[in-house]
Amino acid sequence: MADKQYCIQVMTPEQLDLAIDWAAQEGWNPGLYDANSFRCVDPNGFLVGLLDGEPIASISVVKYGDSFGFLGFYIVKPEYRGQGYGLQIWKAGLEYLAGRNIGLDGVEAQQVNYKKSGFKLAYGNIRYEGQGGGNAPAVEGLVDLSDLPFERIDAYDQSFFPAERTEFLKRWIKQEGSYAIGIERDGQLAGYGVIRPCRSGYKVGPLLAENAELAEELFLALKAKAKSSDLVYLDVPEVNKNAVAIAEKYTMTPVFKTARMYTKSFPDLPLDRTFGVTTFELG
Repeated sequence: MADKQYCIQVMTPEQLDLAIDWAAQEGWNPGLYDANSFRCVDPNGFLVGLLDGEPIASISVVKYGDSFGFLGFYIVKPEYRGQGYGLQIWKAGLEYLAGRNIGLDGVEAQQVNYKKSGFKLAYGNIRYEGQGGGNAPAVEGLVDLSDLPFERIDAYDQSFFPAERTEFLKRWIKQEGSYAIGIERDGQLAGYGVIRPCRSGYKVGPLLAENAELAEELFLALKAKAKSSDLVYLDVPEVNKNAVAIAEKYTMTPVFKTARMYTKSFPDLPLDRTFGVTTFELG
């Protein structure tokens, strides 16, 4: 019997949908309509490993700007693990991002392996799970993001991410089934958040605000868009104690953690104003 042929190539849109299905099977609970937002960032940054034409491995290695990249969707189908296929697509992905500072949100169990490839731990993220519903606060300054010029939202967002992500953000805040709101103070945007439907319940992300009080108001307004029977998830940087306190105040419980790691310097990001991560897959 001839050796099977393994090749690595850029994903088709259908293969990205398949990788998102794999992520769901791993318990990562991707959004229902994430693919369009993901693909627009870097269409060449999604790789698939094919064994005799069958997709068996995936990785996303998305380029942002000239010097940053983010790695995600590193999955090998269970029956093909431990046979070297994952390592090959991992190496291909790192080669694609050569010379850049690379970030990832990895499961804690893989930290040791990531360190072997030069990744260093910056901080942990915690995924919290709770119930939707409740009443939206009667807060002055709450505004639907669709009523604001996109340039204002983009300008606010830029300080929270290591590189420009304008095209991604345009699509992310207008995902089907999502709700995106901001909060204004003194005529300036002082925070914004998005809630979107996922395989299970809804996820809030990003949740960005100038202080904990504004973040809590945004969170309650977003959570109120889900039914009380729906699960709601919030991914918070563990180092933001106010974000952790908001999750715990509303009886959310930790369901798993990830390790945010980088290959080079840690970006100087305002984690004290980051109350919810946008997405573990693309940062």
